[in-house]
Amino acid sequence: MEHKDIEKNVAPEEVVSVNFIEAIINKDNETGKYGGRVLTRFPPEPNGYLHIGHAKSICLNFGIGKQYNGLTNLRFDDTNPTKEDIEYVNSIMEDVKWLGFEWAGDVRYASDYFGEMYEYAKKLISLGKAYVDDQTAEEIKQTRGDYSTPGINSPYRERSVEENLKLFEEMKAGKYDDGEKVLRAKIDMAHPNIVMRDPVIYRIVKAEHHNTGNEWVIYPMYDYAHPIEDAIERITHSICTLEFEVHRPLYDWVLEDWDDTEIPQQIEFARLNVTKMVMSKRKLRALVEAGLVAGWDDPRMPTISGLRRRGYTPEAIRDFCDRIGVAKADSVVDIALLEFCIREDLKLKAMRPMVVIDPVKVVITNYPEGQTELVTVENNPENEELGNREVVFGREIYIERNDFMEEPVKKFFRLAPGKEVRLKRCILSLLVLMLLKTKMVILQRFTVHMILKLRAAVVAHVKLKVHCTGLKHLLQ
Repeated sequence: MEHKDIEKNVAPEEVVSVNFIEAIINKDNETGKYGGRVLTRFPPEPNGYLHIGHAKSICLNFGIGKQYNGLTNLRFDDTNPTKEDIEYVNSIMEDVKWLGFEWAGDVRYASDYFGEMYEYAKKLISLGKAYVDDQTAEEIKQTRGDYSTPGINSPYRERSVEENLKLFEEMKAGKYDDGEKVLRAKIDMAHPNIVMRDPVIYRIVKAEHHNTGNEWVIYPMYDYAHPIEDAIERITHSICTLEFEVHRPLYDWVLEDWDDTEIPQQIEFARLNVTKMVMSKRKLRALVEAGLVAGWDDPRMPTISGLRRRGYTPEAIRDFCDRIGVAKADSVVDIALLEFCIREDLKLKAMRPMVVIDPVKVVITNYPEGQTELVTVENNPENEELGNREVVFGREIYIERNDFMEEPVKKFFRLAPGKEVRLKRCILSLLVLMLLKTKMVILQRFTVHMILKLRAAVVAHVKLKVHCTGLKHLLQ
């Protein structure tokens, strides 16, 4: 039931459909869990440009905040200095603004809270809930076990609180090299959820950070930092994608000893998958680094900046995210829906000139040579406010190749021997062309000679208006 829309009766004549996240928030507001307060956050890691999948998360988090008269924070989870860069920070802020959203207050960074995270880690050590481990990453991986085998306790798991505090402070002071020691949560190496088998919560990384410089040499892991960031900002509903569902027990465990009466809750929704699109930041980054594309904003990329350069509008992307809805089960959305949304958005606001892509030359033999006329054409047939433009009409024009057939099939109403068509927008819409078989000559360049014939009486039964363009206009 939770992955489907839930209907809530508002009045006998009105039924409002809400998704499962809205149902959770409505219940929290009814029970006064957060005093009716709603505060969400969008927490990207600045290690690449955002793609269309992130757009769904942006629209959801900022949309929920607006819907409940709440706020949404923009926070960068910058806990990995080796892969993060200020370029990505700037691009993400630009994308959020371009999509039409404003975050509450200043931009926030996980690195702003490194001091609080460090002190809380010391508290966990003092409570006997964390310890310093000297095992290598490979040794930790090998002793973690699998779904059918419990993990093996680290030989350093029973260090005293005093020794763990001393070693952790020495890690912070830079006494040890990368990978030499880590801080692990002390939970249960036989836990059925492998994520809960004494996960690493701090590691040594001696690299310059884009925000804090060289102030820190130890950095928190995301699973540890994420709930603390939410708690410090007093986030009410921490909305993230479905792959973090298995991490939720660790999210709750980290905050068990947090000093606050209100603890944020993590809610997971299905991430966006679109046919014919790569939705992995890691794979997109590989394309950029290999030089296979011109950059993160290459119009072929599914990044928000790439879509922007391709001509997509923020309104179309927001409409797309609204149409696909919010679900608990993973699914794949056809790219045709995204393309439909951009067409729907542009059809009334874009200039829509008709063009001839695959031209066939047409010579109107009874039209004076050297003479041309300007024909007024609307810029958008569905929006008069976009005005008109003038195109050139003369003896030689061009039509689409698929608008002509020498031996027409049944129900072919376009140009053919003995068929009549109107030239769209030409000569006050009264210009009718009759192709006479005796006058038709097929030349090397597929030229069709035609007799121009004005006959207003036949306009009503002509079934197709053929688009054309003049030679000079074509060359322009």
